Amino acid sequence: MTLDQLLDYCLAKPGAWTDRPFGDDLVVKVAEKIFAFTNEDVVAVKCGGSRQDDPSADEWLRQYPEDATVMAYLGRSGWNSLRLRGTIPDLELRDAVDTSYELVVARLPRSRRP
Repeated sequence: MTLDQLLDYCLAKPGAWTDRPFGDDLVVKVAEKIFAFTNEDVVAVKCGGSRQDDPSADEWLRQYPEDATVMAYLGRSGWNSLRLRGTIPDLELRDAVDTSYELVVARLPRSRRP
């Protein structure tokens, strides 16, 4: 999956838009909350809850040790970095984006959900 394909998929989500709050890397937001960090090689998404309470984010690390890493700074909160154009199939990258979007939207107040 290319970055352009990934961004097209992210932006098809209700209420999704891009921003550059940290310089060159793009983030994709819904209602001011980030659900994907992107650059040419990686997408970082929320893969589960806190690593202490929800081990689902660690499944990515076990299944794709070459292409999945704990995201710097946000990793303890269930965020992983997934390499684009690696061994992770496009369908699973889309599923990861879906999960991240759903987790972020679920934490929004009902009045701010798309």
